[in-house]
Amino acid sequence: MENNRIRDKISQYRPEPLGGQRRFSVFLPLIDIDGETHILFEKRSQTVSQPGETSFPGGAVEEGETYEEAAIRETVEELNVKESQIDIYGEIDYIATHTHVIYCFAGELKNCTLKSLQPNKEVESLFTIPLDYFLTHQPEYHYVDLIMEHKEDFPFELISNGDKYRWTTRKQGIPFYRLEGQYLWGFTAQFTHRFIDIITDRQTTEIKGEQI
Repeated sequence: MENNRIRDKISQYRPEPLGGQRRFSVFLPLIDIDGETHILFEKRSQTVSQPGETSFPGGAVEEGETYEEAAIRETVEELNVKESQIDIYGEIDYIATHTHVIYCFAGELKNCTLKSLQPNKEVESLFTIPLDYFLTHQPEYHYVDLIMEHKEDFPFELISNGDKYRWTTRKQGIPFYRLEGQYLWGFTAQFTHRFIDIITDRQTTEIKGEQI
C-alpha cells in the first residue's frame, strides 16, 4: 500500500475508543428555582435499565449525530422541552470505561419550572438540589478492587513470563453524595463532582485509580 493512500486514510479517519465501547451523552442541567440555581436530576423509571437510579437526561448516541446533538435530543425527548430551552454552556470531562464512553454537556434549562416539566415514561420523577449544596459538600469516595480473571484456555504461551505474568492491579473509586431521600452515586455523582471542581477552579483530589 502506498504511503499517500495510508496518509489519506488516517487523515480522514474519525478516532474512536478502542474496544467497541458503547457511546452515550448526557446533559447536566441547571434550572432556576425561586431565584436560586439548582441542578436537575432524573429518577429512572422501572421500564428502563438501572431502574430507580439517579441520572441526567441522556442516552445512546445515534448513527450520524454528534455527542452534543445526542445530549440535546435525549433531553428534549425525556423532559418534553423545546430545543430552544436548552442552553449548552460547554462540555466537561468525559468518562471512558471498557464498556462505555460517556460525554457530558453542562448548561441551563430556560423558560421552565420544575412543576412545568412533564417527563416521558423513561423518567419516574424529577428532583433538584441547590448548586450551593455541592459547593459546600464533597462526595465520599469508596473503593473496590478490580480482579483480573482468565479462562483455562488463555494463551499464556504467547506472552512474556507465561502464567507468571504480573497483571496490573487497581482500585476503582466510586463517589457518593449523602442526600436525604435520594441516591446520587457512580457516573452521575462523578460528573457532578467534576462540574463543581471546574466552575470553582478546584482540583479533584479524590482520584485514585479508575473511577465509576
